[in-house]
Amino acid sequence: MSDTPPAADTRLDGRAAIVTGAARGLGRAEALALAAEGARLVLNDLPGDALDAVAEEIRDNGGEAVVHAGDVADWNTGEGLVKASLAAFGSLDILVNNAGFTRDRMIFNMTEEEFDSVVRVHLKGHFVTSRHAVTYWRGVSKSEGGPVYGRIINTSSEAFMIGAPGQPNYAAAKGGITSLTLSTALAVGRIGVRTNAICPRARTDMTTAIFGAAPADGPDPLSPAHVSPLVAYLASPAAESVNGQVFMVYGGHVAALVPPTVAEVASAPDGAAWTPAGLAGALRVPDGGFVTPYPKLG
Repeated sequence: MSDTPPAADTRLDGRAAIVTGAARGLGRAEALALAAEGARLVLNDLPGDALDAVAEEIRDNGGEAVVHAGDVADWNTGEGLVKASLAAFGSLDILVNNAGFTRDRMIFNMTEEEFDSVVRVHLKGHFVTSRHAVTYWRGVSKSEGGPVYGRIINTSSEAFMIGAPGQPNYAAAKGGITSLTLSTALAVGRIGVRTNAICPRARTDMTTAIFGAAPADGPDPLSPAHVSPLVAYLASPAAESVNGQVFMVYGGHVAALVPPTVAEVASAPDGAAWTPAGLAGALRVPDGGFVTPYPKLG
């Protein structure tokens, strides 16, 4: 009798998946990875040849893909993505929220439009698609009287942890996405939907200014190809027990994060109320607080 554990079930044969921001970068890599595992794809991005090219690439490799272009933060687009999946494949099993863009500027120079537009596409875009997907899954669960197969993979960022001084809009949106992920996981986990978030470091059109150009020789540790396997895993049956988690991923490293922990507690004597002067002498604030450099995983 072999002691070798059975292989994990990471195949997605017959599963239907929506991927937003699928025209390039992380979204494209994730769509191709899901298709390689057997998923059928609904691809979303703004209209353009690049999105159609990704669908054609999937079909050329023997997969199935349809395109539903549009503004991901628009209510009708989110509803249309679910309807497109049902029309093309008869189901929806996986939602990968990836669409977004940046408008980087220090907070003292940022305009209202620069803040609103980034928060709208990232945070509202995640909400709109998730809302329509979980509404569909909840209806299926009610009609069938049991749990469903549902997976949501959201795209957050380490910017929500380190502050990203030149990205107050992006950092705020990614913090919101993390909280949205945890709230969704608690709300619909009981019906079988698994909701998790990734914080990827990847070299894409959106991050070139931060990470620079790819190395001229050798493998690129910031290639989106290092991120897409985690997305495919979280979308699979093998991740059935994974819910409400946040992961950092890049260059062959995957780290599961834990919630913030209490660093210091100052308790007033006998349960009395503190005075400002008393706190000034008693409260020891950790150096740096939440502001930390990018953690190194390897």
